[in-house]
Amino acid sequence: MSIDSSMVSYYAERAAEYERIYRKPERQADLRQLRNLVETEFSGTDVLEIACGTGYWTKVLARSAASVFAIDINEEALAIARSKPGNRQRVTFQRADAYALSMLPRRFTGGFSGFWWSHIPKAGLRSFLQGFHHALSSGAGVTFIDNAYVEGSSTPVSRTDEQGNTYQVRKLADGSTHEVRKNFPTKAELFAAVDGLATDVKVEFLQYYWILRYVSRMDA
Repeated sequence: MSIDSSMVSYYAERAAEYERIYRKPERQADLRQLRNLVETEFSGTDVLEIACGTGYWTKVLARSAASVFAIDINEEALAIARSKPGNRQRVTFQRADAYALSMLPRRFTGGFSGFWWSHIPKAGLRSFLQGFHHALSSGAGVTFIDNAYVEGSSTPVSRTDEQGNTYQVRKLADGSTHEVRKNFPTKAELFAAVDGLATDVKVEFLQYYWILRYVSRMDA
């Protein structure tokens, strides 16, 4: 499995305006809670961050982590991430495919991804998680955060495919429109996704976001 070329193109074009999503006034309380959680959860950890984008969450990780190895498929997004002062210490950025992690230079004691889970095809989720876990040390702590669907705040779902993946039609500042896969899992679906792959699984839904935390199982 590889990242859809349409998704790569969309996020390359969106890179310069990506972080506007974090400015929505109604989401600020949730975002403060997420930033505090991420900073606390990975204190002193060597973190592998998947799909780091423009480095918004990389900067939060870097406040307390021993090191952060942040990957993304888009050089346009990585250029923005590298330019941030808070990302210049203890952070290594590398262009890499989230579905091809075997080429990474070492294993990591923590794994994090923000707003990537929702873009993974449901049929490929298990395979992605297994590849992700093989890039981590035994018993590594993992955290995913992503969007909950909130009517009136979230972009409406435009269609659902035969595999149950949902899509949104998004408009960029240049007027172009793009169809983007964006899944909104339930609490039960999140637990089921890591069944047999993780221990100490915790799922929490805030008003606008969800959090999945667990300890990865290397024998799975």
